[in-house]
Amino acid sequence: MSRNKRELTKQELLRKERFEELQAEMKQNGYREKSLTAGVWKGNIAAFIVMLPFMIGNGWLYVTVNSLTKLLLPSWVLFFIVFLCLVVVHELIHGIVWGFFAPDHFRSIEFGIIWKALTPYCACSQPLKKWQYLLGGMMPTLVLGFGTVVAAIIFQSDFWSYMSEFMLFPEALIFISH
Repeated sequence: MSRNKRELTKQELLRKERFEELQAEMKQNGYREKSLTAGVWKGNIAAFIVMLPFMIGNGWLYVTVNSLTKLLLPSWVLFFIVFLCLVVVHELIHGIVWGFFAPDHFRSIEFGIIWKALTPYCACSQPLKKWQYLLGGMMPTLVLGFGTVVAAIIFQSDFWSYMSEFMLFPEALIFISH
């Protein structure tokens, strides 16, 4: 196995097999293939570069409206717990949007974790229109990244300001690679 390949789980192999069958069927029906696939690590780096200006903008907006203070250790423990919960919510948002548009709706949505890359994922087993896929891909950033900075400003909460950065950061480093 090459350095950039990883061994797929049984569930991922089944999903890949179904994808290849669907891909062949779509080609037979006149569709053209245009691969936009990037590896997890390459995608993570590209996503970080794309999301960095938004992270800076979020931080600047909050500090401009409110002053920023340090969070104490107990706050960071709570922060970590809330962050992990929001990682799950992030993937659920993908699944809700894609499931809404997929022909078989939520039956076509699968969740998992690539443990070697600590990358949770949501996958849709049915084809979506480009705009549907993009909307589902962007929605966690809109809701959790930008929504948390709005909450931080309204409630003058440093906690949520930091959280908004971290909700953009995983999008940049982890989640956009699905």
